[in-house]
Amino acid sequence: MPAERQGPVAGVVLAAGASTRMGQSKLLLELDGVTMIRHVVGRAACAGLEPVLVVLGFESDLVAPELAGIRCSVVVNPEHERGMNNSFRFGIGQVPDESIAALVMLGDMPFVTAAMLRELVRRFRGTNAPVVLSRYGHVAAPPTLFDRSLFSEFGASEGEGCGKEVVTRLRDQALAVDWPASALIDLDVPHDYERIKTLLAAGP
Repeated sequence: MPAERQGPVAGVVLAAGASTRMGQSKLLLELDGVTMIRHVVGRAACAGLEPVLVVLGFESDLVAPELAGIRCSVVVNPEHERGMNNSFRFGIGQVPDESIAALVMLGDMPFVTAAMLRELVRRFRGTNAPVVLSRYGHVAAPPTLFDRSLFSEFGASEGEGCGKEVVTRLRDQALAVDWPASALIDLDVPHDYERIKTLLAAGP
């Protein structure tokens, strides 16, 4: 294992959006008896990420109490209205100096497991790749792990896709980890919620 990759890997959970397509805060919808945000952040905490930073924005006063008792730190993006990429940059900016990388995930992907997160970190520690991607069939999507050497590029980038632009530029150097396409399901509209509840009730 490369010596420089034995330090802590931070988790950054992006959960600042207004859920406009859902019509209500999707983070507060219940799945298996707990809210979506508690479900997702709990898995990040169980994966051994240190620290777990949860970037909130819209209705943060309602969402933050749902994380009581979970090993995580809430950070509120004052400019969350500017979009996900702004919250991405804000979250990366909160990662402590001792963290050697950041694993960025979304607050509305309930089928991303702690085991998946641990595997991304394991792959990162065993390679020199600057980025470790999640791949679902032919689709690359979060969670994505970024080496600290890339953080300054995110801070300098503007526009809605700076994280994606860096991933695209480094695609030949990135390591891709394949997951079942079913794990890509996220929560955007009411139909998604009903579908996810049905899948969770059906079990693995």
